[in-house]
Amino acid sequence: MTTSLITGATAGIGHEYAVQLAARGDDLVLVARDAARLEEVAEELRRAHRVEVEVLPADLTDREALARVEARLADRDRPVDLLVNNAGFGLKQRFLDNSADDETLMLEVLVTSVLRLSHAALGPMAERGHGGIINVSSVAAFLPRGTYSAAKAWVNQFSEWAHLEYRSRGVKVMALCPGFTKTEFHQRMEVTRGDGFMWLDADFLVRRSLEDFEKGRAYSIPGAQYKAIIALTRAIPNRALRLTQSMGRR
Repeated sequence: MTTSLITGATAGIGHEYAVQLAARGDDLVLVARDAARLEEVAEELRRAHRVEVEVLPADLTDREALARVEARLADRDRPVDLLVNNAGFGLKQRFLDNSADDETLMLEVLVTSVLRLSHAALGPMAERGHGGIINVSSVAAFLPRGTYSAAKAWVNQFSEWAHLEYRSRGVKVMALCPGFTKTEFHQRMEVTRGDGFMWLDADFLVRRSLEDFEKGRAYSIPGAQYKAIIALTRAIPNRALRLTQSMGRR
């Protein structure tokens, strides 16, 4: 039986991972801040898919709470086969319009938690000779779009390195780079969510990412439009790419 641990599992991409992984028969460990909502999601998945679902309420900006998730991943007696580092949020304002504390909290979730949870998971996985990590990054990682992009660029580099470093030990690591996706992410940022061809459905995004993961790819970039955008970033100067700074902020 496979066990998957998902952070940010009550909404958006994380919730869709929970649904699709439960549908294929995985037992789950769900991590999010809202304990009541975690229980609701867990009960829905138990009823719908007859899998075991453990809930682990945790605010990943709190080191004590983060340590509890690390300990769960490091538990050799209850192995986790797949870690999905999905938790995250963005800030609507530009760098100097945000407080340093807000910027630091975002960095704690987008970078520090990914590093620490991956570190906790990789040891047991490498010992067993199998396992995997999917780090939810962003197409923004390829664009100069402030600290969110910088954090996601770190996730990409870390994931690619870990992919190369640990694949010989049976561990797969992949970065998923979504573009605009129809989730609560933008609503929480208090910006308008679109509905055009640039906006992907979460079920398509997750399904494609799991297919890419099974193929052992270092990156998953669902959507031909986003593959084209990333290809263009290699040819367009950064000063021109900076014009994308306002996209997704209105």
